[in-house]
Amino acid sequence: MKNLLYSLGICFVFSSCGDVLDIEDINNYSPELVWNDENLANAYMANLYPMFGNWNTGADRTSQQLAGIHWYDNRINTTNGEYKNWNYGRIRQINQAIVDVQAGSLPQEIKDNIIGQALFMRAYTYFDMVVYHGGVPYITVPQDRYEDDLYVPRNSTAECFEFLIRDLDDAISRLPESIATGSSDFGKIDGNFARAFKAKVLLYKASPQFNPSNPWDNAYWQEAHQANKAAYESLLAQGFGLVEDYGSVALEERNREVVFSVINSYPDKSANWDFGVRPGSESRGPASACPTWEFIKDYPMLDGKNYDDPTGAYFLEEEDFLQNYWKNRDPRFGKSIVWNGKVYEVSGKSGKRQYTSLGIAHELDDFGVNPKAATNSTNLDRYTGFFILKHSLLDLAQPEVQQYDVDYVVMRFAEVMLNYAETANETGDQAAAIQILKEIRERAGILAGTDGMYGLEVGSREQVREAILAERNIELSFEGRRFWDLRRLRMLDRLDGATKHGVEAIAINPDGSEQSLAAAREKANTYSLVEENFKYQILQIPRSGVQVSVVPETYYFFPIQTSVIDKNPNIAQNIDWGGTFDPTLE
Repeated sequence: MKNLLYSLGICFVFSSCGDVLDIEDINNYSPELVWNDENLANAYMANLYPMFGNWNTGADRTSQQLAGIHWYDNRINTTNGEYKNWNYGRIRQINQAIVDVQAGSLPQEIKDNIIGQALFMRAYTYFDMVVYHGGVPYITVPQDRYEDDLYVPRNSTAECFEFLIRDLDDAISRLPESIATGSSDFGKIDGNFARAFKAKVLLYKASPQFNPSNPWDNAYWQEAHQANKAAYESLLAQGFGLVEDYGSVALEERNREVVFSVINSYPDKSANWDFGVRPGSESRGPASACPTWEFIKDYPMLDGKNYDDPTGAYFLEEEDFLQNYWKNRDPRFGKSIVWNGKVYEVSGKSGKRQYTSLGIAHELDDFGVNPKAATNSTNLDRYTGFFILKHSLLDLAQPEVQQYDVDYVVMRFAEVMLNYAETANETGDQAAAIQILKEIRERAGILAGTDGMYGLEVGSREQVREAILAERNIELSFEGRRFWDLRRLRMLDRLDGATKHGVEAIAINPDGSEQSLAAAREKANTYSLVEENFKYQILQIPRSGVQVSVVPETYYFFPIQTSVIDKNPNIAQNIDWGGTFDPTLE
């Protein structure tokens, strides 16, 4: 039985817990009860842990990884709630905990641990706000609406980073360095997560997003490198590392690659991953996240080179690649993607192959426009001919898909490695960066090649930078990183004006002529059709509505919502949104 996050069910032990821990209304909770009882104090903190989120199948719909045109014209403006992050309700709860726990009678060691968690949570919350908007009011005391000055102006972005690092350093000094996987405290914030997150904060501080005039040679890169190197080396010394099988980075819970995870345990807490990624016939409804043809092409070949690289052992022209895209790929491809004809032994179905071909596949799985099917696919605006395999619990039966309770990995060692590689490259240590890339590709199963470079062509700083970005795209696929990486690096132009596509499969005979659908369906019923028994054609998706992404440069910092400024006229709007506030570090 999994440990729940230090017993979220503790409230059931206390008859008054429903009132005591109603911290949504912070004015009505009872600090005298909470902060003089270790169990109630822990329960108060547990109420804040949902801030770290859970599995989200659509996290990468903002990029080219998944179907759906997320970025339409004027999606973000100053009046709507899109991409606004102004979470001062949580900040007040955190600040209240920091103040009130110190006045309680708990042992100092427990107080320090709670303060350490709260300081980290405050920094984590403010970091998200700064990434969205630039500098925000960095409030460190619980404000009283009757007595305090609530018309606080924004701190500069530089001040916010200074406060973030101060909070994180204070948190690290109070938190245990590491929490063992077998501990009942596993799932709480520890020093390892705090150090790795601090390193990530400094990576952002140095990034082009915050330094547009001097993106690669500003002084912040050295500070970021020191922190990322230290976090990487500390975790490595403690036994953290890459697990052997990429397919188990999340499914093998509490493994050596997990730096911090949110604990899921059915029925107390579960997630909708399998419910959202499985084909409709194997779930409780249509899949909500499907990989695009653009992303399929992003995966390298088995030798680590792109399919269209003439120097690669598996070089293919565009049309040949389309008809053979599943062959000789980076092994992460097969562990992450479900395609037409792939063996997909879901729900305990031995030997099952997944089909997407219109007229052959289940109507909740099909994708295509083949006129011979004499029916229209209902999935043309949401499917692509591909599904997600990564992180899926294949042994869950169809009625059980909503029982998915794999722990949600917030940060893993591979991300720490890639963050370190990025700062190493930008501070002149290309050798360290390349070594990290080689280790990640070696774990993936890519062939080393005669030169031992795993297909990498990285002679210059710029080439290493692009190689790291490409590796992040594949290694961290469907983990919600891609859009934020491109934004951090001021590369949103790679999304602006982009379209998305899927691939239709049509069954064929050995001579290339199309099979009769009746014969093809009969073969499909026994899983006798394999990938080579189909021809493939590209279809733009969605088939209707908005089909082109619109991502302007103003999205490097999102605006403060007008309603916030209306309530507090001391809040200045960002310069790209009609205001005077510069959200960068310049």
